[in-house]
Amino acid sequence: PVVSVVRDAESQLLPDVGAVVTCKVCSINSRFAKVHILYIGSTPLKSTFRGTIRREDIRATEKDKVEVYKSFRPGDIVLAKVISLGDAQSNYLLSTAENELGVVVARSEAGVPMVPISWCEMQCPRTHTKDFRKVARVQPQFLQT
Repeated sequence: PVVSVVRDAESQLLPDVGAVVTCKVCSINSRFAKVHILYIGSTPLKSTFRGTIRREDIRATEKDKVEVYKSFRPGDIVLAKVISLGDAQSNYLLSTAENELGVVVARSEAGVPMVPISWCEMQCPRTHTKDFRKVARVQPQFLQT
């Protein structure tokens, strides 16, 4: 008998330090947000990678005043930058400490996509309730038309 390993022609793309990734927030606590990395740049991944955004990596200024629940909520889609590689046990460390990084898509409790109204708030167009978020100032090259 012969045992062979067959791989896809294109190998799995891996997040690299400095890469901008798109991820979905899975859970949050007072120290960090756990995310699944879905895209590297504009390339969708075949399988997701786990990432962590620590409280001190959310904003560039006033790091000691950052509160994770005022920056992200589970289900949010976030643009982040890889600052450290993970291994089998741990996650990739990510940062949103730039104006271009942060929440790009959030849904309100009514299930409606929220609209950014400032760098730290998003509003539900249906109920007009406001929620705190670390809002990304999305650059034109990242917008899908």
